[in-house]
Amino acid sequence: MIEADECGVLQVAYGELTAEPGEDDDNELVPEPDTAVAEDDLPHAIEAILLVVDNPVSETAVASAVGFSATRVRAELDALAAEYTRTSSGIELREFGGGWRFYTRDRFAHVVERFVLDGQQSRLSRAALETLAVIAYRQPVTRARIAAVRGVNVDGVIRTLTARGLAEDVGTDAETGGMLYRTTELFLERLGLSSLDDLPALGPLLPEIDAVEDE
Repeated sequence: MIEADECGVLQVAYGELTAEPGEDDDNELVPEPDTAVAEDDLPHAIEAILLVVDNPVSETAVASAVGFSATRVRAELDALAAEYTRTSSGIELREFGGGWRFYTRDRFAHVVERFVLDGQQSRLSRAALETLAVIAYRQPVTRARIAAVRGVNVDGVIRTLTARGLAEDVGTDAETGGMLYRTTELFLERLGLSSLDDLPALGPLLPEIDAVEDE
């Protein structure tokens, strides 16, 4: 069970939050021709991009990276998705939430679940605890806002928290388009809380203004 003091919720200082940049709405914007990948490498380049994204990525964003039109990228994405299905691959390429992303195939869900749960008994790192605290107190919150509070990249940590079932995505932010995250019922269960209202208040636990100014 994760203890409240272990979570480091009392150690997280909150500052001004930064917004994520929005995506360009122009579907056909592409880089200069000399930055485009080779024709034969296009499907492989798209796969490489999809492998590193955490949220569904738009055809426009992929097109900008590979140097081809969004229409051409769409055709390649459809072809890749069909190929994964044809070969009964353990992963599938799906269009969801305005973009594309790799997912594990449903018939292997029990295997993935067993693999993930095998590591659930290990303790969370300090970075994971601090990130979880930011999500708990500011939810729903985007990845960029979490990173702004902590001052570091949080991509890997969020993957760990979602894999362990302590955090989950709940759609996208209307203003920035960034994925929103919140804590789960499992988070409350592990902390021994009945609701988020039972989280300790941050006010009395933050440093005094005079102490901050003296540093």
